[in-house]
Amino acid sequence: MKTVRVLCCAAALVLSAANAAAQILIGQSADMSGPVAASVRETIAGSQLVIDHVNAQGGIHGEKVEVIRLDDGLDPKRSAENSRILIEDKKVIALLLNRGTPNALAVIPLLDKSGTPLIGPSTGAMSLHKPVQKLVFNVRSTYQREAEKAVLHLHTVSMQRIAVVQADDSFGKDAMEGAMKGFDKAGLKPVALALADRNKPDYATIVPKLTAANAQAVLWIGSGTAVTEGIKALRAAGSAAQVITLSNNAASGFIKELGSASGGVVVMQVLPSERAMAHPLIKEASDLAKAKGDIELSPALLEGFVATKVLVEALRRAGPKPTRAKLLAVLNDFRYDAGGGLEVGYSPQDHTGIDYVDLSIISGGRFKR
Repeated sequence: MKTVRVLCCAAALVLSAANAAAQILIGQSADMSGPVAASVRETIAGSQLVIDHVNAQGGIHGEKVEVIRLDDGLDPKRSAENSRILIEDKKVIALLLNRGTPNALAVIPLLDKSGTPLIGPSTGAMSLHKPVQKLVFNVRSTYQREAEKAVLHLHTVSMQRIAVVQADDSFGKDAMEGAMKGFDKAGLKPVALALADRNKPDYATIVPKLTAANAQAVLWIGSGTAVTEGIKALRAAGSAAQVITLSNNAASGFIKELGSASGGVVVMQVLPSERAMAHPLIKEASDLAKAKGDIELSPALLEGFVATKVLVEALRRAGPKPTRAKLLAVLNDFRYDAGGGLEVGYSPQDHTGIDYVDLSIISGGRFKR
């Protein structure tokens, strides 16, 4: 009898250890050291709020969620290699919040080969929407919609001489298509168009084009420090032109990098204002942030928060011991309210995310609608 009891206790201990070790592995490759690291950190903070909350409640079907994060420095080649490691070596069942348009495009062959879903890529590239990428599930709106609305906003407030600085990459070209739709609707043309290297723009060439055109406003399509340093150079040249940029720069870190040049800069956003505490999504994020300590809400944080909520809900619906195939099946027939009527819906023919675009003005070191 003693032997039986010992064996039973040993079996129970083994089972307990197995349960404790059970986990769902998710992968993320993003820029944690390069030009958009500041906003990526905020996105990760929002994502981790959801992960920590879920794990504190016992995980999903008894399994804890762990996100393995690798730094790619915004280099598409590093993104592809990181994703290979995550998919093939770490055996993650999904990728989450990969940052950058060229970076997301670089990993699609790996997704297709392995059947690994990518949820909430932190980019609004139309190339991830049309044609439908069968393994990419977008959460945020497109850059084209943002850029179009940005130009129309400037036209509405009587700006006629609008210049554009465009990152010379797939992200910039994509956003420019939306901007041109806005110009066409407004009956305008850009008074100047300056192409900019993605990471190291030549401001000595770009800024004189803008000032020579006497631009009243500049739509600056770029990322992180490539934009903040450009705005500083524009102000140093004596230009008071209104500057508007896209939601990839909607982060508190972006404002801090701008410093004294931040006043009046307009930034597009793809989620409700982080100060709209009456909104259920914002209240939920705020409550979790307060419980974790001194975490400041920002648009970038909210993007990570919402994308991870979508992932968690899909994992719940996939049932115990989720696999890539189970998760993919759930996502291809998915309807979910992320909070306050922000609907996410997917089918095999449509992987579009939340249809929401707005803008905010940087004033007093904060985003203000």
